[in-house]
Amino acid sequence: MPVTRPGPGILVTVDGHVTRLTLDRPEALNALTPTLRDELIALLADASADPDVHAVILTGTGRGFCAGADLRGGAGAGGTAASGAAETGERVAGDVTRTLRLGAQRLISAVLDCEKPVIAAVNGTAAGLGVHLALACDLVLAAESARFIEVFVRRGLVPDGGGAYLLPRLIGPQRAKELMFFGDALTAADAERLGLVNRVVPDADLPKTAHDWAARLAAGPTRTLALTKQLVNASLDTDRATAFAAEAAAQEINMTTADAREGVASFVERREARFRGR
Repeated sequence: MPVTRPGPGILVTVDGHVTRLTLDRPEALNALTPTLRDELIALLADASADPDVHAVILTGTGRGFCAGADLRGGAGAGGTAASGAAETGERVAGDVTRTLRLGAQRLISAVLDCEKPVIAAVNGTAAGLGVHLALACDLVLAAESARFIEVFVRRGLVPDGGGAYLLPRLIGPQRAKELMFFGDALTAADAERLGLVNRVVPDADLPKTAHDWAARLAAGPTRTLALTKQLVNASLDTDRATAFAAEAAAQEINMTTADAREGVASFVERREARFRGR
């Protein structure tokens, strides 16, 4: 049976080899406070290092997936440039840079660098940093009611949390600029059409679909998936020679795993592979 434990704004549910992280501040559309952000980073690091965790689902409660940084939560809330701009009193040059590096950027890096597949189950509004949190995930499922809003321009702010890095790589520079220049709400269907979302499902089907996808990933060769994720994420920032060298190194490492040996043996023996995530 699934085991759920409460945390500071996050519900953690463990079901077999799948860990579900549910942002649980519905009254604030799951906006990120520093405490919530740091807890999420720690939970992702734990999932990455735990051999019994094979896949992660990230979702939210209520009408929102994540409304970005909680600008009402005090100085430095959420660790974004927006929260830095909201601070009062004298600010020293470098404060905003430091806030971003240790806050929003560290969160996005935690998702990108997690050694387990991370599925975003976007249950409602994703705005600002919340959009980038979803897009940093390896696979994105969206409920029909979900909305994606690059809200920064509405506040006179430059996008942060890796948005200008992630969006052009997913949909190209012109589409990225359109979303970031206008700040219009993007429906789940339009997000799927643009390639930001893998699949849109009815709201009621989102939890089950996310679990089914995660269960399939959890039954796969975990280290192989981790190396594949690393190769794909790095490929857009490297030249061909570097990418080919990384591919060869990943193959070398992967062939030392028990799952790779099992995969080859199952092919030779004409049976289904039984992967153990090792």
